[in-house]
Amino acid sequence: MLNFIKNLFSSSDEEETFATEKQNFLKPKLPDGVRVYVIGDIHGRLDLLTIVHQQIIDDMSQLPDETRKIVVYLGDYIDRGSDSFGVVELLINQPIPGCESVFLQGNHESEMQSFLDNPEPNHLWTRCGGTETTLSYNVQVKAQISAADRTKELRNRLFEAIPESHRQFYADLKLNYEIGDYYMVHAGINPDLPLDKQIPEDLLWIRAPFLNYAGPYSKMIVHGHTMTAKPVTLPNRIGIDTGAYHSGKLTCLVLDGSLLRFLGT
Repeated sequence: MLNFIKNLFSSSDEEETFATEKQNFLKPKLPDGVRVYVIGDIHGRLDLLTIVHQQIIDDMSQLPDETRKIVVYLGDYIDRGSDSFGVVELLINQPIPGCESVFLQGNHESEMQSFLDNPEPNHLWTRCGGTETTLSYNVQVKAQISAADRTKELRNRLFEAIPESHRQFYADLKLNYEIGDYYMVHAGINPDLPLDKQIPEDLLWIRAPFLNYAGPYSKMIVHGHTMTAKPVTLPNRIGIDTGAYHSGKLTCLVLDGSLLRFLGT
């Protein structure tokens, strides 16, 4: 994984690829009077999310009252980190004052729902951080039973433990969000399809075809899902999953007009 991250973030190769492209890339901007904050993959790190929320509050303090302020979350609120329950609870009950909140779905929320709908022993979700999420909902199952019975009991106890407000939160998650010249999504897009023809599987899971594409899109793509040591800014995409659950780095992209910058832990 470390080699993958290092190779992905090796900017010299990426810059060379883009330098050879003789195409006109979009110079994205937001509508006037709008500021957008975009938060990458949180993965149960309530401690980091709390810090970033305060950074956003401080950053907004100098804005005119009439400025439209939006915070977009790119998904993967749960799994791997220790407090998935606390992250969702905060997002539901303590939104940033004065901000519109947009919550996108990540592949981890999708996989949890898949497990709840069709629990199977050795389900992908339980092998990719789901155990930490069940523990955050105070759900544990005895090991001294068969795998099938353990899986069924885990599913049933988890379903009962998830508050109705959380179930509604998961059900209401969006697959993408567009504003100005930006298209925001959890994982990325299929370069061979227009934005209005994208399918959920790609929006939640895609990697190589999207990450390796060096041509322009109709909008600047802002995404998470693929971990890098620091934010990636390229002519066609901006990646902000900096591996918060293990690195301690939760990144927030700030967009204002044609400018961008970063906040983060």
